[in-house]
Amino acid sequence: MVITGLILLAAIAILVWGYRRASPYGTVGILAWLQSVVLMAPWLLFFGLFALGVYVNLAGVLLLLLGSTGLYIYIGRRLRALGQDMLSTQRPAPAMDSAPETTDRLEPLDQPTPAPTTPDTIVIPAEDLTQIEGIFGLDTYFRTETIPYDQGAIFRGNLRGEPAATQTKLAERLQERLGDRYRLFLVENLEQKPTVVVLPATADPVKTTPAQWALAGVLAIATLFTGLEAGAILQGFDLLQDFSRWRAALPFLVALLVILLSHEAGHWIAARRYGVRLSPPFLIPAWQIGAFGSLTRFESLLPNRSVLFDISLAGPAAGGIISLAMLVGGLLLSHPGSAFQIPSGFFQGSVLIGALAKVVLGSALQEPLVDIHPLTIMGWLGLVITALNLMPAGQLDGGRMVQAIYGRKTANRTTVFTLVVLALVALANPLALYWAGVIVILQRTLERPCLNDISEPNDARAALGLLALFLALTVLLPLTPSLAGRLGIGA
Repeated sequence: MVITGLILLAAIAILVWGYRRASPYGTVGILAWLQSVVLMAPWLLFFGLFALGVYVNLAGVLLLLLGSTGLYIYIGRRLRALGQDMLSTQRPAPAMDSAPETTDRLEPLDQPTPAPTTPDTIVIPAEDLTQIEGIFGLDTYFRTETIPYDQGAIFRGNLRGEPAATQTKLAERLQERLGDRYRLFLVENLEQKPTVVVLPATADPVKTTPAQWALAGVLAIATLFTGLEAGAILQGFDLLQDFSRWRAALPFLVALLVILLSHEAGHWIAARRYGVRLSPPFLIPAWQIGAFGSLTRFESLLPNRSVLFDISLAGPAAGGIISLAMLVGGLLLSHPGSAFQIPSGFFQGSVLIGALAKVVLGSALQEPLVDIHPLTIMGWLGLVITALNLMPAGQLDGGRMVQAIYGRKTANRTTVFTLVVLALVALANPLALYWAGVIVILQRTLERPCLNDISEPNDARAALGLLALFLALTVLLPLTPSLAGRLGIGA
């Protein structure tokens, strides 16, 4: 109850801070801030009432999501219309005599690694630079200034056309002149203005090294063991002390591998569709639940934010559907005398799972012990793994989705917010502290920008992202004792 209240206060504080940051940008800033409000409003209302012991039924939740999505789409159209009006009246700006601040130079390509030192002179050969500057024009991007940046250069100016078409046209012109030696990015600078950055192909994401492949193999073997250990714990014995009973834990390991492989298959299929290379999955073994999922790197530059969203969502969608099918199948197969007996209070640990169990098992949840099929436990843990990977932080699937839909600034804020929430939850559950450590050490930075990092995904993707994040939260958030009592969950 206290933790839920602190989370709500933190969310309100973020909205107030966001308004103060957005107001100097006028109508565009306020509309962008209103989009954040619309996205957070259903969460604040639902969990605010939840903290007070008021349960919003499924119809109410769907109504909140439908209303939020409709308002988000409307505001998004207003923003795009306003942006087009500003673009149509934009005039080429005069060239600047003085160089901008260093922070302005480094902002467009906020890499996952520490920002390199900006050179005083452009390192691109003069003949190449002349060819690059020749690709710009009044019909695409009116260049006003060239600034050195890392191994390449930033070309400041004014966007004269639609972002996606302009980026494609400039990239084609660049390839015609200099082949495959350079990459052209269309990003936003600190002033939220379109900026072109050109980097050599040597700055592309690196492929997985043999040592990294070996590490992926070691982590996979470790996950096989932790999966067996988690299954043994569910069976009531310790695998280290009685390894001869490993076959009893094998079904849990198989179910865990099915969930993890379906998750990775979702990423792989979506990436293959767009011609994007992925690294091997680096599994994260966990003693308590077998695995926390995996870390997967992009080994290709992504063309746009829609591709980033699709690949990021595909994994949790596939793993989540498989896990949900296991959970529902296990609940339907549960009967008196099933293999597992768990305290009914366990179903208070998740809003979504408790509600599904109530629908299927009914009054059986009022008994001290509930007989359930093993698939129920396996599906439950699969949903937890999926929900953890959907947290809106860094390079987790959820963080990538937020970055794709709402941009890098919002993704940075949700990363900080997620870590704060995990720190608060860790006061009651040490598992949250472990997961926070994984994020801070391995996943805290955002994905590198896409080649076209300005064009936003469509409204359908935004709605899907909002739904996925909402469902993940309902998996991780527990029922309050008063609400569980009203629903008849627990003895």
